[in-house]
Amino acid sequence: MTIEHSGSGDVNHSLALLWELDDRRSRGPKPKLSLDDIVVTAIEIADADGLEAVSMRRLAKALGVGTMSLYRYVPGKAELLDLMLDRVFETDPTSPRALDDWRGFLEDMGHAMWELYTSHAWLPQVDQTRPVLGPRALAGLEFALQHLTDLALPDASKIQAISAIETLASAAARLHNNAIAAERDSGRTDEEFWRAQEPVLMKAMNSGRFPMMASLADDAFAGGGAELFEFGLQRLLDGLDVLVEQRVASP
Repeated sequence: MTIEHSGSGDVNHSLALLWELDDRRSRGPKPKLSLDDIVVTAIEIADADGLEAVSMRRLAKALGVGTMSLYRYVPGKAELLDLMLDRVFETDPTSPRALDDWRGFLEDMGHAMWELYTSHAWLPQVDQTRPVLGPRALAGLEFALQHLTDLALPDASKIQAISAIETLASAAARLHNNAIAAERDSGRTDEEFWRAQEPVLMKAMNSGRFPMMASLADDAFAGGGAELFEFGLQRLLDGLDVLVEQRVASP
């Protein structure tokens, strides 16, 4: 699988499209498509068949236009990916949490990120080390920071807390999505996969070479990406609780 990278195209062009800074499309004949049509259709293709299935040719066919006509709207797949990322990160600007309930908000945010990364299985596969920040991404960050106003931590720590939760959600969702894909592509369930290894692993455990492994409870490896995410999320929030208490006690 080829890893896609955000910000790998013409960053200035991506920013112009995201922030509607390019007025060239407003001149001339009325276009048959909108940029929204293209981005939404590209996301639908990626959700159905993976990001590798998104090509200008496939996209043009789905939209019922010629391939070359798409280049009037977006220069290529790299810039299109920047638009897709900003679109899926659109945030509902409401929350049932009070503005001073930072832990509850971060917990909700984490679960929302988990849903996002598992509903768009291609999303955790994208390297977003260099994101091109569009209006939806910034609106989401602004919304999060509003709920962290009363969090007794410096700004850098607030950003790191948000990033840590998003990184955890992405990594755990990637495991979850890959497990589903492995079953689908191999035709073998996860249980069948491990059962095939059982005779060799049982001999290894009985050999005395791995006493710590052999002493583990039967359910030590139970659970998958969802359980890993929930465990990690709660421990991250526990750690933030301790950090906040220490900072309040020693301002």
